[in-house]
Amino acid sequence: MIEYDMPLYRPPSEAGSLIFQATLGCSHNKCAFCVAYQSKKFRVRPREDLKAEIEYAGRIEPGTRRIFLADGDAMVLSASKLIRIAEKCYETFPALERISIYASPQNILHKKDGDLEKVRQSGISMIYYGVESGDDEVLRRIHKGATAKELIEAGTRIREAGFVLSSTVILGLAGPEGSKRHAEATARVLSSIGGEYMAALTLMLEPRSPSYEEVYGAPWRPLSIPEALAECRIMIEGIEYDGTEFRSNHASNWLALKGRLQRDKARLLETIDKALSDPHSPLIRPDFLRGL
Repeated sequence: MIEYDMPLYRPPSEAGSLIFQATLGCSHNKCAFCVAYQSKKFRVRPREDLKAEIEYAGRIEPGTRRIFLADGDAMVLSASKLIRIAEKCYETFPALERISIYASPQNILHKKDGDLEKVRQSGISMIYYGVESGDDEVLRRIHKGATAKELIEAGTRIREAGFVLSSTVILGLAGPEGSKRHAEATARVLSSIGGEYMAALTLMLEPRSPSYEEVYGAPWRPLSIPEALAECRIMIEGIEYDGTEFRSNHASNWLALKGRLQRDKARLLETIDKALSDPHSPLIRPDFLRGL
């Protein structure tokens, strides 16, 4: 059986996918908001271990249609290694339709355009891309390891290589004082990158050392529910890219939204306004139902 090196994380939309850990942990592992891999030292899985795992899974789940490559940034692997993994997966699972993967801007910027295209042609077709913020000051404080310009450059290269792109951002990173700037700058970055999917999460702080408050620095506090909804509204209103599917239905969010921009923008903003007008709105998810 597959024995995962825990903790294991995957995007919500990969709930039905078969997961293989091509790498363990995160090669960056410095983001102030993230506790996912603090307990792990980054390393690449031995090739033979991963091959044996794929072959075993092929015997018990031969009809697998979707595969997700973990951990936090398996895209850090060289193009040749990723291509070999993809080839093995498609050889083992005849019904396989797609392989998806997390990627950081650093992963993408360190690869040549031709190599990205070869990875895409191998069948790794969808990338989950953590933008987090478009505000350079926020990006610096959270130790993202990339500027807004670099986020746009990497996101553009992902799209030009032909990948399906799902970008994620985090509401609340800048606290109330930087909220408007964070929302507006993030909207500009998302508009520049584009892509098939954009998703908003809400910052949820878990115990870590040093704490988010210590890393980000004063003044900072978590957003209230109305502040978080207002930040989301500013961001959605500012996104100018047409045709993307926008979602805020992740468990961390107080308000679940789903719609296509620009077609459904007015409806999404109206839903936010409705929730903001009533502190007891049934649209608001109670805290006990929020979680990561």
